[in-house]
Amino acid sequence: MKVLVINAGSSSMKYQLIDMTDESVLAKGICERIGAGGHFKHKTGDGRSYETDVVMDNHTEAFIQIKNALLDEKYGVIKDLSEVSAVGHRIVQGGSLFSQSTLIDEKVIEGIESLIPLAPLHNQAHVQGIRACMEVFGKDVPEVAVFDTAFHSTMPQKAYMYPIPYEYYEKYAIRRYGFHGTSHRYVSNRCAELMGKDIKDLKIITCHLGNGSSITAIDGGKVIDTSMGLTPLDGFLMGTRTGSLDPSIVTFIAEKEKLSPAEMDYMLNKKSGFLGISGVSSDDRDVSAAAEQGNERAKLAIEMLEYEILKFIGSYIAALGGCDALVFTAGIGENQYSHREKVCHQMKYYGVEIDDELNKKTIHGAEAKISTPNSKIDVFVIPTNEELVIARDTKALVENK
Repeated sequence: MKVLVINAGSSSMKYQLIDMTDESVLAKGICERIGAGGHFKHKTGDGRSYETDVVMDNHTEAFIQIKNALLDEKYGVIKDLSEVSAVGHRIVQGGSLFSQSTLIDEKVIEGIESLIPLAPLHNQAHVQGIRACMEVFGKDVPEVAVFDTAFHSTMPQKAYMYPIPYEYYEKYAIRRYGFHGTSHRYVSNRCAELMGKDIKDLKIITCHLGNGSSITAIDGGKVIDTSMGLTPLDGFLMGTRTGSLDPSIVTFIAEKEKLSPAEMDYMLNKKSGFLGISGVSSDDRDVSAAAEQGNERAKLAIEMLEYEILKFIGSYIAALGGCDALVFTAGIGENQYSHREKVCHQMKYYGVEIDDELNKKTIHGAEAKISTPNSKIDVFVIPTNEELVIARDTKALVENK
Protein backbone atom coordinates (compact mmCIF):
# COMPACT_ATOMS: atom_id res chain seq x y z
CA MET A 1 0.00 0.00 0.00
CA LYS A 2 1.20 3.51 -0.87
CA VAL A 3 -0.11 6.35 1.30
CA LEU A 4 0.10 10.03 0.40
CA VAL A 5 0.48 12.19 3.51
CA ILE A 6 -0.70 15.80 3.21
CA ASN A 7 -0.09 18.76 5.52
CA ALA A 8 -2.03 21.70 4.08
CA GLY A 9 -1.39 25.23 5.32
CA SER A 10 -3.10 28.45 4.32
CA SER A 11 -0.52 29.10 1.58
CA SER A 12 1.48 25.86 1.51
CA MET A 13 1.08 22.12 1.12
CA LYS A 14 3.68 19.58 2.25
CA TYR A 15 3.49 16.00 1.05
CA GLN A 16 5.14 12.61 1.37
CA LEU A 17 4.37 9.42 -0.51
CA ILE A 18 5.17 6.46 1.73
CA ASP A 19 5.37 2.80 0.70
CA MET A 20 3.86 1.01 3.70
CA THR A 21 5.43 -2.36 2.82
CA ASP A 22 8.70 -1.08 4.31
CA GLU A 23 7.61 2.42 5.43
CA SER A 24 10.07 4.03 3.00
CA VAL A 25 9.56 7.55 1.66
CA LEU A 26 9.22 7.36 -2.11
CA ALA A 27 8.93 11.12 -2.61
CA LYS A 28 8.33 14.30 -0.67
CA GLY A 29 8.03 17.98 -1.35
CA ILE A 30 6.20 21.22 -0.78
CA CYS A 31 3.98 23.65 -2.65
CA GLU A 32 4.75 27.15 -1.37
CA ARG A 33 3.16 30.58 -1.85
CA ILE A 34 -0.18 29.14 -3.00
CA GLY A 35 -2.33 32.03 -4.19
CA ALA A 36 0.66 34.38 -4.30
CA GLY A 37 2.77 33.28 -7.23
CA GLY A 38 3.82 29.77 -6.33
CA HIS A 39 6.97 27.69 -5.84
CA PHE A 40 7.24 23.90 -5.97
CA LYS A 41 9.92 21.55 -4.59
CA HIS A 42 10.03 17.78 -5.15
CA LYS A 43 12.54 15.11 -4.11
CA THR A 44 12.48 11.35 -4.53
CA GLY A 45 13.71 8.76 -2.07
CA ASP A 46 16.59 7.88 -4.41
CA GLY A 47 17.83 11.45 -4.62
CA ARG A 48 16.26 12.90 -7.79
CA SER A 49 14.97 16.42 -7.22
CA TYR A 50 13.82 19.63 -8.83
CA GLU A 51 12.18 22.90 -7.92
CA THR A 52 10.45 25.52 -9.98
CA ASP A 53 8.31 28.63 -9.82
CA VAL A 54 4.81 27.72 -10.91
CA VAL A 55 1.49 29.51 -10.52
CA MET A 56 -0.82 27.80 -8.02
CA ASP A 57 -3.88 29.94 -7.40
CA ASN A 58 -5.48 27.48 -4.98
CA HIS A 59 -5.03 24.12 -3.25
CA THR A 60 -6.54 22.20 -6.16
CA GLU A 61 -3.84 23.52 -8.46
CA ALA A 62 -1.26 22.60 -5.81
CA PHE A 63 -2.59 19.03 -5.79
CA ILE A 64 -2.29 18.92 -9.56
CA GLN A 65 1.40 19.84 -9.23
CA ILE A 66 1.89 17.03 -6.70
CA LYS A 67 0.09 14.56 -8.97
CA ASN A 68 2.15 15.59 -11.98
CA ALA A 69 5.41 15.28 -10.02
CA LEU A 70 4.56 11.80 -8.73
CA LEU A 71 3.77 10.68 -12.30
CA ASP A 72 6.57 12.59 -14.04
CA GLU A 73 8.64 10.53 -16.50
CA LYS A 74 11.95 11.78 -15.07
CA TYR A 75 11.13 12.61 -11.44
CA GLY A 76 8.09 10.43 -10.78
CA VAL A 77 7.85 7.40 -8.48
CA ILE A 78 4.59 5.82 -9.69
CA LYS A 79 3.21 4.88 -13.10
CA ASP A 80 -0.46 5.49 -12.40
CA LEU A 81 -2.42 7.49 -9.81
CA SER A 82 -4.26 4.30 -8.85
CA GLU A 83 -1.08 3.22 -7.04
CA VAL A 84 -1.95 5.72 -4.31
CA SER A 85 -4.21 3.64 -2.07
CA ALA A 86 -5.16 6.35 0.42
CA VAL A 87 -4.45 9.90 1.57
CA GLY A 88 -3.76 10.90 5.17
CA HIS A 89 -4.30 14.52 6.21
CA ARG A 90 -2.75 16.25 9.19
CA ILE A 91 -5.47 18.26 10.94
CA VAL A 92 -4.35 20.67 13.66
CA GLN A 93 -7.56 21.08 15.68
CA GLY A 94 -9.93 18.22 16.41
CA GLY A 95 -11.46 19.86 19.49
CA SER A 96 -13.55 17.57 21.64
CA LEU A 97 -15.20 16.13 18.51
CA PHE A 98 -12.30 13.92 17.43
CA SER A 99 -10.31 11.90 19.95
CA GLN A 100 -8.76 9.61 17.35
CA SER A 101 -7.96 9.44 13.65
CA THR A 102 -10.97 8.89 11.41
CA LEU A 103 -11.99 8.18 7.82
CA ILE A 104 -13.16 11.36 6.13
CA ASP A 105 -16.72 11.80 4.92
CA GLU A 106 -18.90 14.89 4.59
CA LYS A 107 -19.87 14.77 8.27
CA VAL A 108 -16.20 14.74 9.32
CA ILE A 109 -15.48 17.68 7.02
CA GLU A 110 -18.37 19.57 8.62
CA GLY A 111 -16.91 18.77 12.03
CA ILE A 112 -13.49 20.11 11.03
CA GLU A 113 -15.19 23.23 9.62
CA SER A 114 -17.09 23.75 12.87
CA LEU A 115 -13.74 23.97 14.67
CA ILE A 116 -12.37 26.72 12.42
CA PRO A 117 -12.97 29.37 15.13
CA LEU A 118 -10.47 27.49 17.35
CA ALA A 119 -7.84 27.32 14.58
CA PRO A 120 -8.85 29.81 11.86
CA LEU A 121 -5.81 29.53 9.58
CA HIS A 122 -5.08 25.84 10.04
CA ASN A 123 -8.48 24.15 9.90
CA GLN A 124 -9.69 26.28 7.02
CA ALA A 125 -6.59 25.25 5.06
CA HIS A 126 -7.06 21.60 5.98
CA VAL A 127 -10.62 21.63 4.63
CA GLN A 128 -9.37 23.24 1.42
CA GLY A 129 -6.74 20.50 1.19
CA ILE A 130 -9.28 17.71 1.68
CA ARG A 131 -11.68 19.07 -0.92
CA ALA A 132 -8.84 19.71 -3.37
CA CYS A 133 -7.66 16.12 -2.87
CA MET A 134 -11.14 14.81 -3.62
CA GLU A 135 -11.29 16.94 -6.75
CA VAL A 136 -7.96 15.68 -8.11
CA PHE A 137 -7.93 12.07 -6.86
CA GLY A 138 -11.65 11.42 -6.91
CA LYS A 139 -13.95 10.39 -4.09
CA ASP A 140 -13.14 6.69 -4.39
CA VAL A 141 -9.65 7.17 -2.87
CA PRO A 142 -10.13 6.92 0.92
CA GLU A 143 -8.94 9.89 2.97
CA VAL A 144 -8.13 9.90 6.67
CA ALA A 145 -7.91 12.79 9.14
CA VAL A 146 -5.20 12.54 11.80
CA PHE A 147 -5.62 15.18 14.49
CA ASP A 148 -2.81 16.98 16.35
CA THR A 149 -5.06 17.30 19.37
CA ALA A 150 -6.23 13.67 19.53
CA PHE A 151 -3.27 12.31 21.51
CA HIS A 152 -3.93 14.92 24.20
CA SER A 153 -7.60 13.97 24.57
CA THR A 154 -6.76 11.73 27.56
CA MET A 155 -5.96 14.76 29.75
CA PRO A 156 -8.12 14.87 32.88
CA GLN A 157 -10.49 17.79 33.29
CA LYS A 158 -8.37 19.28 36.08
CA ALA A 159 -5.56 19.67 33.52
CA TYR A 160 -7.48 20.94 30.52
CA MET A 161 -9.86 23.40 32.18
CA TYR A 162 -9.02 27.11 32.61
CA PRO A 163 -10.13 28.93 35.77
CA ILE A 164 -12.50 31.30 33.95
CA PRO A 165 -16.30 31.34 34.29
CA TYR A 166 -17.52 27.85 33.37
CA GLU A 167 -20.04 29.28 30.94
CA TYR A 168 -17.25 30.09 28.47
CA TYR A 169 -16.25 26.44 28.35
CA GLU A 170 -19.88 25.54 27.69
CA LYS A 171 -20.47 28.30 25.12
CA TYR A 172 -17.16 28.42 23.27
CA ALA A 173 -15.33 25.19 24.21
CA ILE A 174 -12.47 27.17 25.76
CA ARG A 175 -10.09 24.62 27.28
CA ARG A 176 -6.59 23.24 26.87
CA TYR A 177 -6.30 21.10 23.73
CA GLY A 178 -2.56 20.76 23.18
CA PHE A 179 -0.76 20.39 19.86
CA HIS A 180 2.11 18.46 18.22
CA GLY A 181 0.18 15.36 19.27
CA THR A 182 1.39 13.14 16.43
CA SER A 183 4.99 14.04 17.27
CA HIS A 184 4.57 13.38 21.00
CA ARG A 185 2.84 10.08 20.21
CA TYR A 186 5.57 8.92 17.84
CA VAL A 187 8.56 9.72 20.06
CA SER A 188 6.98 8.39 23.26
CA ASN A 189 6.21 5.05 21.61
CA ARG A 190 9.65 4.96 20.02
CA CYS A 191 11.17 5.71 23.44
CA ALA A 192 9.38 2.70 24.93
CA GLU A 193 10.71 0.55 22.07
CA LEU A 194 14.27 1.71 22.69
CA MET A 195 13.89 0.97 26.41
CA GLY A 196 12.50 -2.47 25.63
CA LYS A 197 9.49 -1.82 27.85
CA ASP A 198 5.72 -1.57 27.51
CA ILE A 199 4.73 2.09 27.35
CA LYS A 200 1.93 1.28 29.79
CA ASP A 201 4.61 0.86 32.45
CA LEU A 202 6.44 4.13 31.79
CA LYS A 203 6.29 7.78 32.81
CA ILE A 204 7.70 9.84 29.92
CA ILE A 205 8.20 13.56 29.33
CA THR A 206 8.52 14.51 25.66
CA CYS A 207 10.00 17.85 24.59
CA HIS A 208 9.06 18.90 21.05
CA LEU A 209 11.34 21.91 20.58
CA GLY A 210 11.26 23.86 17.35
CA ASN A 211 10.03 27.19 16.03
CA GLY A 212 6.86 26.11 17.81
CA SER A 213 7.48 24.12 20.99
CA SER A 214 5.54 22.03 23.48
CA ILE A 215 6.27 19.65 26.34
CA THR A 216 3.99 16.75 27.30
CA ALA A 217 3.66 14.51 30.36
CA ILE A 218 2.72 10.93 29.44
CA ASP A 219 1.76 8.30 32.00
CA GLY A 220 1.32 4.77 30.69
CA GLY A 221 0.94 6.02 27.12
CA LYS A 222 -1.77 8.54 28.11
CA VAL A 223 -1.26 12.30 28.17
CA ILE A 224 -1.94 13.85 31.56
CA ASP A 225 -0.80 17.39 30.72
CA THR A 226 0.79 19.43 27.94
CA SER A 227 2.15 22.95 27.65
CA MET A 228 0.17 24.30 24.69
CA GLY A 229 -3.40 25.25 25.42
CA LEU A 230 -6.43 26.54 23.53
CA THR A 231 -3.98 27.60 20.83
CA PRO A 232 -0.29 26.98 20.07
CA LEU A 233 0.50 30.34 21.69
CA ASP A 234 0.47 28.85 25.19
CA GLY A 235 3.45 27.28 26.90
CA PHE A 236 6.92 28.80 26.77
CA LEU A 237 9.04 31.10 24.61
CA MET A 238 9.15 30.06 20.93
CA GLY A 239 10.42 31.49 17.65
CA THR A 240 7.88 34.32 17.45
CA ARG A 241 5.34 33.31 20.15
CA THR A 242 5.29 34.48 23.74
CA GLY A 243 4.21 31.34 25.52
CA SER A 244 2.29 31.85 28.78
CA LEU A 245 1.81 35.42 30.02
CA ASP A 246 0.16 37.29 32.83
CA PRO A 247 -3.15 38.05 31.03
CA SER A 248 -3.04 41.64 32.24
CA ILE A 249 0.03 42.24 30.08
CA VAL A 250 -2.23 41.86 27.05
CA THR A 251 -4.79 44.42 28.20
CA PHE A 252 -2.08 46.77 29.50
CA ILE A 253 -0.17 46.90 26.20
CA ALA A 254 -3.39 47.07 24.17
CA GLU A 255 -4.53 50.09 26.15
CA LYS A 256 -1.16 51.88 26.14
CA GLU A 257 -0.44 51.25 22.44
CA LYS A 258 -4.06 51.56 21.30
CA LEU A 259 -3.91 48.12 19.67
CA SER A 260 -6.91 46.19 18.40
CA PRO A 261 -7.44 42.52 19.37
CA ALA A 262 -6.16 41.52 15.91
CA GLU A 263 -3.05 43.68 16.31
CA MET A 264 -2.38 42.23 19.76
CA ASP A 265 -2.83 38.71 18.41
CA TYR A 266 -0.30 39.45 15.66
CA MET A 267 2.22 40.86 18.14
CA LEU A 268 1.90 37.91 20.53
CA ASN A 269 2.13 35.30 17.76
CA LYS A 270 4.46 36.89 15.22
CA LYS A 271 6.65 39.52 16.91
CA SER A 272 7.50 37.97 20.26
CA GLY A 273 9.50 34.98 21.50
CA PHE A 274 13.09 34.70 20.27
CA LEU A 275 12.51 37.50 17.78
CA GLY A 276 11.02 39.89 20.32
CA ILE A 277 13.61 39.29 23.04
CA SER A 278 16.77 39.01 20.94
CA GLY A 279 15.92 41.49 18.21
CA VAL A 280 18.07 39.25 16.02
CA SER A 281 15.92 36.47 14.59
CA SER A 282 13.17 33.96 15.29
CA ASP A 283 15.59 31.13 14.42
CA ASP A 284 17.34 29.46 17.35
CA ARG A 285 20.48 28.95 15.24
CA ASP A 286 20.81 32.67 14.53
CA VAL A 287 20.08 33.63 18.12
CA SER A 288 22.57 31.07 19.49
CA ALA A 289 25.25 32.35 17.10
CA ALA A 290 24.59 35.94 18.19
CA ALA A 291 24.77 34.89 21.85
CA GLU A 292 28.16 33.27 21.25
CA GLN A 293 29.35 36.54 19.74
CA GLY A 294 28.37 38.40 22.91
CA ASN A 295 24.92 39.77 22.07
CA GLU A 296 23.36 40.20 25.51
CA ARG A 297 19.73 40.11 24.36
CA ALA A 298 20.41 36.93 22.42
CA LYS A 299 22.00 35.43 25.53
CA LEU A 300 18.90 36.38 27.50
CA ALA A 301 16.60 34.71 24.98
CA ILE A 302 18.60 31.46 25.21
CA GLU A 303 18.64 31.59 29.00
CA MET A 304 14.89 32.19 29.10
CA LEU A 305 14.23 29.23 26.81
CA GLU A 306 16.38 26.81 28.80
CA TYR A 307 14.95 28.03 32.10
CA GLU A 308 11.34 27.64 30.96
CA ILE A 309 11.98 24.16 29.55
CA LEU A 310 13.48 23.20 32.89
CA LYS A 311 10.46 24.54 34.78
CA PHE A 312 7.99 22.58 32.67
CA ILE A 313 9.97 19.36 33.02
CA GLY A 314 10.18 19.83 36.79
CA SER A 315 6.47 20.49 37.12
CA TYR A 316 5.64 17.44 35.01
CA ILE A 317 7.89 15.20 37.10
CA ALA A 318 5.80 16.32 40.07
CA ALA A 319 2.52 15.77 38.17
CA LEU A 320 3.61 12.31 37.02
CA GLY A 321 4.95 11.33 40.44
CA GLY A 322 8.32 10.51 38.90
CA CYS A 323 9.87 10.09 35.47
CA ASP A 324 11.42 7.13 33.67
CA ALA A 325 12.47 8.88 30.47
CA LEU A 326 12.97 12.33 28.99
CA VAL A 327 12.85 12.77 25.20
CA PHE A 328 14.11 15.66 23.06
CA THR A 329 12.79 15.98 19.50
CA ALA A 330 12.02 18.39 16.60
CA GLY A 331 14.40 20.91 15.04
CA ILE A 332 15.87 22.43 18.19
CA GLY A 333 15.47 19.35 20.36
CA GLU A 334 17.25 17.14 17.83
CA ASN A 335 20.05 19.53 16.87
CA GLN A 336 20.89 22.07 19.55
CA TYR A 337 22.91 19.90 21.92
CA SER A 338 23.86 22.90 24.08
CA HIS A 339 20.24 23.38 25.20
CA ARG A 340 19.94 19.70 26.10
CA GLU A 341 23.20 19.91 28.02
CA LYS A 342 22.16 22.99 30.02
CA VAL A 343 18.75 21.56 30.90
CA CYS A 344 20.04 18.11 31.85
CA HIS A 345 22.92 19.49 33.94
CA GLN A 346 20.35 21.46 35.93
CA MET A 347 18.51 18.20 36.62
CA LYS A 348 21.32 16.50 38.55
CA TYR A 349 19.07 16.94 41.58
CA TYR A 350 16.77 14.35 39.96
CA GLY A 351 19.67 12.01 39.29
CA VAL A 352 19.98 12.93 35.60
CA GLU A 353 23.42 12.35 34.13
CA ILE A 354 24.25 12.61 30.42
CA ASP A 355 27.27 11.71 28.32
CA ASP A 356 28.35 15.16 27.12
CA GLU A 357 30.40 13.87 24.20
CA LEU A 358 27.62 11.60 22.96
CA ASN A 359 25.15 14.46 23.38
CA LYS A 360 27.29 16.70 21.13
CA LYS A 361 27.44 14.02 18.45
CA THR A 362 23.70 13.34 18.47
CA ILE A 363 22.51 15.81 15.84
CA HIS A 364 21.30 15.89 12.22
CA GLY A 365 18.80 13.07 12.48
CA ALA A 366 20.77 10.85 14.85
CA GLU A 367 18.88 8.81 17.43
CA ALA A 368 20.53 7.96 20.74
CA LYS A 369 20.19 7.45 24.45
CA ILE A 370 22.45 10.23 25.74
CA SER A 371 22.15 9.48 29.46
CA THR A 372 24.80 7.43 31.26
CA PRO A 373 24.15 4.02 32.86
CA ASN A 374 24.14 5.76 36.25
CA SER A 375 21.37 8.21 35.33
CA LYS A 376 18.12 7.72 37.26
CA ILE A 377 16.15 9.05 34.29
CA ASP A 378 16.89 7.82 30.76
CA VAL A 379 17.41 10.70 28.32
CA PHE A 380 16.87 10.23 24.58
CA VAL A 381 17.19 12.22 21.40
CA ILE A 382 14.61 10.83 18.96
CA PRO A 383 13.97 12.40 15.56
CA THR A 384 10.25 12.87 15.16
CA ASN A 385 8.28 11.40 12.27
CA GLU A 386 4.77 12.80 12.23
CA GLU A 387 4.23 11.75 8.61
CA LEU A 388 4.83 8.11 9.48
CA VAL A 389 2.25 8.28 12.28
CA ILE A 390 -0.27 9.72 9.82
CA ALA A 391 0.55 7.04 7.24
CA ARG A 392 0.25 4.23 9.80
CA ASP A 393 -3.11 5.48 11.05
CA THR A 394 -4.33 5.86 7.47
CA LYS A 395 -3.27 2.33 6.55
CA ALA A 396 -4.91 0.84 9.66
CA LEU A 397 -8.22 2.62 9.11
CA VAL A 398 -8.39 1.86 5.40
CA GLU A 399 -7.61 -1.83 5.91
CA ASN A 400 -10.22 -2.16 8.66
CA LYS A 401 -13.05 -0.16 7.11
